Amino acid sequence: MAQDLHELLRSLRVWAPGVTELRPFDPDAAPAEPLALFTGWLAEAAAAGQPEPHTMSLATTGEDGLPDVRTVMLHGADADGWAFATHDTSRKGRQLAARPYAALGFYWPVHGRQIRLRGPVEQAPPGAARADLHARTTGALAAALTGHQSEPLPSLETLNRASEAAWDLARTAPETEVPSWTLYRMRPDEAEFFQGDERRRHVRLAYRREGGGWVKGLLWP
Repeated sequence: MAQDLHELLRSLRVWAPGVTELRPFDPDAAPAEPLALFTGWLAEAAAAGQPEPHTMSLATTGEDGLPDVRTVMLHGADADGWAFATHDTSRKGRQLAARPYAALGFYWPVHGRQIRLRGPVEQAPPGAARADLHARTTGALAAALTGHQSEPLPSLETLNRASEAAWDLARTAPETEVPSWTLYRMRPDEAEFFQGDERRRHVRLAYRREGGGWVKGLLWP
């Protein structure tokens, strides 16, 4: 018998006891800039066993003006911005070329926390993209070498053949370059930190870039 979707949704829990530890969050004690708070929350999520805490939702705008979103991996975060990578020929690469602005979303249910960021996106220098790719695993290089991201795929057999060839090349020539592989940096001008509360008195702390620094303020949940 097919599963009833509405019945399934009603049976699911959010922040179940034994799974989630909702921690206190004092916004008055938060750092003056968002990177420090992000780093602390990421470290706490990883230490608590949150699966893949370095994955994030990346939202862009299509050439048609409509929103698009997918899950990608965070490659770094520093004063230059939050970094991720893809082929510049992929759908998101083309979208960022047309409209170089994006939003990022992190969700760590182990602590009932969300982080949202948005701002302009720039391509890092090609040397930074090469260094980032070749610092990663053989599988990451093989995936990049397979190429054709977002293009129509004739069959899974076509993918298998291309992937096997890419794996062979990645193993035998690990310094092979992938010209289309691009490292992007999103420099947020807005950041929001959400801490869930058992009684739904969620704490939302917003940062907004202003002049040479940041201003902080609370938002209603």
